[in-house]
Amino acid sequence: MHASRNSRILPAESALPWRHDATRTTARIALDHRRTERVYSVLARVYDGFFDWALGPGRRAAVSRLPAVSGDRILEVGVGTGLSLPLYPAGCALTGIDISEPMLERARARLEALDRQGVELRRMDAHHLKFPDCSFDHVVAPYVISVVAEPERVMREIRRVCRPGGTVLVVNHFRSDHPILGMVERALTPASQWIGFRMDVPVEIALSSPGFELVGSERVNLFGLWRLLTLRRL
Repeated sequence: MHASRNSRILPAESALPWRHDATRTTARIALDHRRTERVYSVLARVYDGFFDWALGPGRRAAVSRLPAVSGDRILEVGVGTGLSLPLYPAGCALTGIDISEPMLERARARLEALDRQGVELRRMDAHHLKFPDCSFDHVVAPYVISVVAEPERVMREIRRVCRPGGTVLVVNHFRSDHPILGMVERALTPASQWIGFRMDVPVEIALSSPGFELVGSERVNLFGLWRLLTLRRL
């Protein structure tokens, strides 16, 4: 794992350099919410075969970085079809949430086949997590930030439900820092949204979210096009 030489405390919200929803209307955000749910309901039948070959390594890397011990409470935001369920350490209390009921149906079938105890799967919107503050010791968010309509709001909710000192792992594709590649990703985003994600979300969405300390960052998956961020909740 490539960790920063000195842990980096992320700025207050007023210092955020980029706001994903700054020019988007409430109606457009609502439209994006509905599109996300609709797309993943359709993709549920083919998701594992279509995406896991490319995204599986990052998912496995994220779970392996958890400093979890028996009895820890873990939340996975965007559990999808449950591909991560076999990866979590035994003895932990695991909760997985997702907005798509068809995806969750497949996750429940996978969980039943695993015959594992201490796992709860719930249909829930990541923008409105129905848990009390500080409910979890660790939160894993695989491939969620570029999918949700309001990623800043999701990061705030993740911080709220994670206890101080807890670990948050975010694995996601973020817009390239290279000017030409970044421009291409912006141009391709309208098309990529039809298969469930945006290509133009900057890493600052996660790095500048208030109330976190950056512990480590590494490249994962095919050609290193995705990043795994390890954050500590302050």
